[in-house]
Amino acid sequence: MMTEQIFTNYRLQLPNQDIIGTLVVRDGVIADIQPGVVNQGMNGDGAYLMPGLVELHTDHLEKCMNPRPSAKWPLDAAATYHDRDLAAAGITTVCDAIAVGDISPTSIRYTQFGSMIDVICQRQEAGSFSVDHRLHLRCELAYDKVAEIADAYATHPYLSLISLMDHTPGQRQFVDVNKYREYYVVKHGVSEEVMDDFIRDRIRAQQEHAVTSRQALVAITQAHKIPLASHDDETLEHVHQAIQEGATIAEFPTTLHAAKEAHQNGLQVLMGGPNLILGGSHSGNVSAMELVELDIVDMISSDYVPHSLLHSVVLIAQHTGRPFYETMKLVTLNPAAAIGLDGDRGSLEIGKRADLLIMQSTVEKGSNSVPFIGSVFVKGCRVA
Repeated sequence: MMTEQIFTNYRLQLPNQDIIGTLVVRDGVIADIQPGVVNQGMNGDGAYLMPGLVELHTDHLEKCMNPRPSAKWPLDAAATYHDRDLAAAGITTVCDAIAVGDISPTSIRYTQFGSMIDVICQRQEAGSFSVDHRLHLRCELAYDKVAEIADAYATHPYLSLISLMDHTPGQRQFVDVNKYREYYVVKHGVSEEVMDDFIRDRIRAQQEHAVTSRQALVAITQAHKIPLASHDDETLEHVHQAIQEGATIAEFPTTLHAAKEAHQNGLQVLMGGPNLILGGSHSGNVSAMELVELDIVDMISSDYVPHSLLHSVVLIAQHTGRPFYETMKLVTLNPAAAIGLDGDRGSLEIGKRADLLIMQSTVEKGSNSVPFIGSVFVKGCRVA
């Protein structure tokens, strides 16, 4: 039996324009889009109707698993909370960023990545998630087994992205070693007394394993045609290496010149919503808004705060004066295209999935930048 939904009197955020109009959904797919208002269906009273958000890099599941350093939440419950948080934030497609390798042998990034992947895949397969979940493997190069583990998932149907991580102190995200000390003492509870040995161990592990891990991971992505992302590029050499390796995404470049070089050479530059909302990087790196003003940001990720995704593009529209239907592509069509999903989602077009977000607030300059989400739909079914 065919189901039909009519959304009328909405500000439809189409790929190249904003119109007051009517959108029809049949069996979870956008069936028609017309300007003007009809006398049936759901009347939006001029609210924004836009595509659901597409998130490429969030480790929010980790936060749900460890809401406090000593609190270990049941994984099944944490996955449920994570999924519901994403739906409430308007995210309808997500690449869950599962880290493989970390600073401590007891970290969940060593001990629980397998069970995290399992729960995501099992729930996605069973249809028990609200939004569409996919996998992003964050591969820490200094971990000697990272390539072996990534290879085991290389043909997994939900694997959509692999990124190359190197969080060694003294370079990339942590070029300022004092910022590295601060981050790991506060967040991970590493005592000041052992930090020197800790830093020395991290540098040694990177020197021993990073080159061979990187070569093996690049070979895996090329053999299986998996999209590859560089991470925290700091120098022109970092960017050129990523290009040579076939990367198509530059996640969170840490300097202006690295971001410019990546963008000019065709890499899709992804920056963090928290950086935009807070007015800068917590690690002292380049400001995302500075890159937005130079028009060298292609995508936004919520990183560790799901609600920052929509908030950030509203803020960008207000700050720059650009049309909202343009700025929203940073969190809809562009990320969908980066992982090959733009054929069926990421924009309001006939034939695409009815992944929809209704936003009640305005994006006019001077108004509150914190958006109010009215409702969220995945394939025509309301999930928030």
